[in-house]
Amino acid sequence: MIPDAYYENIFKIDYDKLKKIGIKNIFFDIDNTIVPYYEKEISKETIKLFNNLKKDFNVFLFSNSGSKRVLGIANKLGINAYYSSMKPLKKNYKKIMNVFNKKECVFVGDQFMTDVFGAKRNKLNVIFVDRLKDKEPISTKFWRLLEKYYLNKYKKRNIFKLNEYYDRLRGI
Repeated sequence: MIPDAYYENIFKIDYDKLKKIGIKNIFFDIDNTIVPYYEKEISKETIKLFNNLKKDFNVFLFSNSGSKRVLGIANKLGINAYYSSMKPLKKNYKKIMNVFNKKECVFVGDQFMTDVFGAKRNKLNVIFVDRLKDKEPISTKFWRLLEKYYLNKYKKRNIFKLNEYYDRLRGI
């Protein structure tokens, strides 16, 4: 359940490397990955990033949030979206794997227990990023408790440490 890459935020990801190794499809979580969960407005910097990404990749949102929030943000970014994804369950990941070559996909998110675990249990590439803000809904706090347990376990075993960024993504 270790991410293939770990970056501080979505702006630090090496997108040139993703392109070079054959990634064609990037699926982003929304809440605390591209925008804090309690905000509706997207920064100009984020809009610019997504406009640039669309030149080289198929870009999607893949979120547990409901349709109104996800589709509203997707429309502002001019991309398609999967909402109410029920991460880390396999159901919606399987829909994607039926449409796309999973070796050409990468999932980007800020939660170990939903984003990383969901992608890795489906043998998909995943990039973990630090969350944007600490303020989160109560449902996320449950996942964060479980995440804290695993992160402490990984830290003790010297497997994964917060704030020690890396990229181990490999080409197809």
